Amino acid sequence: MTDTMSSGAAESPPSPVTGRVPSDRGPVTSPITGRPGSEPGSVGRIPRVTTPAAERTTSTPEGPRYRYTPELAQEIELRWQDRWEERGTFHAANPSGELTGPDGAHASGSPYFIMDMFPYPSGAGLHVGHPLGFIATDVVGRFRRMCGDNVLHTMGFDAFGLPAEQYAVATGEHPRGVTERNMVTYRRQLRRAGLAHDQRRTFATIDPGYVRWTQWIFLQIFESWYDADSGRARRISELRDELAAGTRPVPGHDGDNTGGAIWAALSEAERRDVVDAQRLAYVDSSPVNWCPGLGTVLANEEVTSEGRSERGNFPVFTKNLRQWKMRITAYADRLIDDLELIDWPDKVKTMQRNWIGRSHGAHVRFDVVGTADNDAAGAGEEIEVFTTRPDTLFGATFMVVAPEHPLLDEVPVAWPDGTKSVWTGGHESPAAAVAAYRKEASGKSAVERQADAGKKTGVFTGHLAVNPVNGTHIPVFTADYVLMGYGTGAIMAVPGGDERDHDFARAYDLPVIYTVAPEGGLPDDFEGAYSGEGVAINSSNDELSLDGLGVDEAKARIIAWLSENGVGQGTTTYRLNDWLFSRQRYWGEPFPVVWDEDDRPVAVPDSMLPVDLPDVPDYAPRTFEPDDVHSEPEAPLGRNEDWVNVTLDLGDGPRRYRRDTNTMPNWAGSCWYYLRYLDPSDTEHAVDPELEKYWMGPRHNATSGVAGGVDLYVGGVEHAVLHLLYARFWHKVLFDLGYVSSLEPFGRLFNQGYIQAYAYTDSRGAYVPAEEVEGDEQTGFTWQGQPVNREYGKIGKSLKNVVSPDDMYEAYGADTFRVYEMSMGPLDQSRPWNTRDVVGSQRFLQRLWRNVVSEETGEVTVTDDAPDAATLRVLHRTIADVRTEMEGMRPNTAIAKLITLNNHLTGLDSVPRAAVEPLVLMTAPVAPHIAEELWEKLGHTESLAHEPFPEADETYLVAETVTCVVQVQGKVRAKMEVSPDVSDEDLEAAALAEPNVVRFLDGRGVRKVIVRAPKLVNIVPA
Repeated sequence: MTDTMSSGAAESPPSPVTGRVPSDRGPVTSPITGRPGSEPGSVGRIPRVTTPAAERTTSTPEGPRYRYTPELAQEIELRWQDRWEERGTFHAANPSGELTGPDGAHASGSPYFIMDMFPYPSGAGLHVGHPLGFIATDVVGRFRRMCGDNVLHTMGFDAFGLPAEQYAVATGEHPRGVTERNMVTYRRQLRRAGLAHDQRRTFATIDPGYVRWTQWIFLQIFESWYDADSGRARRISELRDELAAGTRPVPGHDGDNTGGAIWAALSEAERRDVVDAQRLAYVDSSPVNWCPGLGTVLANEEVTSEGRSERGNFPVFTKNLRQWKMRITAYADRLIDDLELIDWPDKVKTMQRNWIGRSHGAHVRFDVVGTADNDAAGAGEEIEVFTTRPDTLFGATFMVVAPEHPLLDEVPVAWPDGTKSVWTGGHESPAAAVAAYRKEASGKSAVERQADAGKKTGVFTGHLAVNPVNGTHIPVFTADYVLMGYGTGAIMAVPGGDERDHDFARAYDLPVIYTVAPEGGLPDDFEGAYSGEGVAINSSNDELSLDGLGVDEAKARIIAWLSENGVGQGTTTYRLNDWLFSRQRYWGEPFPVVWDEDDRPVAVPDSMLPVDLPDVPDYAPRTFEPDDVHSEPEAPLGRNEDWVNVTLDLGDGPRRYRRDTNTMPNWAGSCWYYLRYLDPSDTEHAVDPELEKYWMGPRHNATSGVAGGVDLYVGGVEHAVLHLLYARFWHKVLFDLGYVSSLEPFGRLFNQGYIQAYAYTDSRGAYVPAEEVEGDEQTGFTWQGQPVNREYGKIGKSLKNVVSPDDMYEAYGADTFRVYEMSMGPLDQSRPWNTRDVVGSQRFLQRLWRNVVSEETGEVTVTDDAPDAATLRVLHRTIADVRTEMEGMRPNTAIAKLITLNNHLTGLDSVPRAAVEPLVLMTAPVAPHIAEELWEKLGHTESLAHEPFPEADETYLVAETVTCVVQVQGKVRAKMEVSPDVSDEDLEAAALAEPNVVRFLDGRGVRKVIVRAPKLVNIVPA
């Protein structure tokens, strides 16, 4: 390990390769910024990751001694990275507390909070696709810092998760060991890229101090309920007080609770039942996604559209289990409505709206026909459905319930009169038919059941229901395309208006009634379902007629009728389910609850947090054959008896408790990590309210909106539903409880594209090393002399096309790598990686170097001569354009402008300091190391990281001048440089005042002036 160089210039001898040319001009004042340089203040050393000595190449290549080569780039980059860290150059200053800026001062300037979606530290380290977003946020942060903002930018690690656990299972190494080792690699690779992170604020979700506050937040959610009257979360203690005071009815208990009468009559156990049923974090037995191949349950968002696990691609089945859940559905409306307050891509907003799935319609209740003798389940029972089209109720000719629907727990003992043979599935009784169908359905995943809907499988249950609008008895079927976890687990089938219902009706010989028709009616020979626009038909009874009404008016009228008759009501439903929050895994946060002797959850007090994971001999949950639908979860924590069964004093004396053997999902740590960046050393708060208000509060800067939040959050669109939805939910709970002032966690979201790469396969279809392939599009591609096929897509080890950033650092230097990634195209679009193209970015930096430093002597070659008019026009146009592009997060076009200016300076006989210094400053966000080195060589003693970004002079932003020829008596007597927009009057006045023209007129009057602006003036003397 190489010692970090001291920050003081006098303490650090000049490099034999990059030795700075001493300046005898004294403190230098920038001709653009007008800011004098000064010596940096002393900053204490902080723990850090440094670059191994083996990577610090110092050999001198062939060619001029002072040429900007990869070796020189590496020497410059490592030295400046050490210096930045030593000086605390990128320390973000809090308004109070110990986290101050590089000069020890508290916050000044406008707060600007930038974040990346923090990475999971895999063992493979980074490939060149990973840093794209990280470099982009670094460019923005450096630019904003130079614009005077107080920039907070750091990065932590999402370190819980299945990969480390799977590695531990395979090797026996504790997940913490492999995770921490991987983080060292990541930190080294990120540091080597020159990312301007405040390293004081970094952490990993596995750090005990962080786990403590994750568990604390869970307990705040556990100790809260959602008050629908006020539309916010409130403390459970407030619910108890209101129930005891009688100001609120007791949920689940009829009667008047005035004075707390109902509540007072309940036992403590009954009171616990009431309260526990209202909690935002609660335990519930309900259908979940069980993955035997992983040995754990999964959230809906972790199951692919093919009905398989997102990780591992194992089949997923629906199973009733008792699990922790988060009541995210209580926030469904706010999660949709508040999307209007934040600057997010429309695509992501649409994905969240669709996932939440808010639908307006009606709940309708169908009575079930039955007698106590023949159909006990039907006697007094009813089926409730939700429909977005209650106006089609007159066309409902049958019903379908999910195989798990409780109505099927009891069915008629015999088939009722009128049962058709095609309805029975060949069974002698409803009980036999339903039992067989339920067994068949239990072996399918939810997605498989939806995919199989086209097969029209189902059986008649023997139940008959009464259509409430016409009294018709309609059969109740069960079919596996209806899911118990969605809506009410039952649907009314309208085959005249729904294609799937129509197909089912045809397969089972059920009637079809059309309730909507287009203008002019349906053709006499029309078959199939009609789902188009039109008016209601065949929709009337003695009390109500919808016939002739449009859809909206018909819906309003039928909803009113249903409500008046007590058989339904208008309502809004959601596709969103409560968040399944239990995992049968080891490597996650333990739940900070214990279970008492009555099997009720009890919160662990703050003083006992964090609840640490125990050491276990086996890290694996019990897994099963992937298709073993009858298997049951067995979490690895359950194999540690001493940890699971504990004696604790929670205020009532020592008692025996049982710990929860599940762990939280890895999403828990990523739900709130942005808040911890504000001060990760705070032991008193998860987040200090004053810091949150400063960095994230509503309108905390000129671009922050009413929702506040992180100013710029960059990451992949794949997290649109998972992480982003969960984080918004947690944040809103914290807002309701008064812990944060911002309505949303992320004010602006930017989805970067992906870097993709070519991969090559041989004649067997096997991938071959991409770096060993030769050829091009014209001649074809070969590997070891054999033709190969090229394909385009992801970067991955299995595809043998991985390019490590370490290879780029060594071959070109970090700055060249940064410039290349930022110049490949718009940040929000994917682009192909091509190592051959990196040399173009290298040439740009080499030319920039030569415009300041002699490759032969190492001396600074710039002059103090004033730039000519043409150079000033190019310079200031570049300044204006680069600022615009940087503000718009378009570094690729900003780099193109910088290259144009650089090429202009290259073409001059000598490069003026006044032109090259602003170029160096503008280059700094994308290529910070070479910019710092050149800035120092130009005589500045302070890092340019906080130098003001150049400002354009409006004088030089006018359009290019044109040459105007001035004739006197038909002969050219003068030429003038004028604006292309000059008026005839101004051009005439300028021509008559031109000295040569005045001399040739020699006092004679002017008879006529012919003006052809802007290129010609012809003067006819008197």
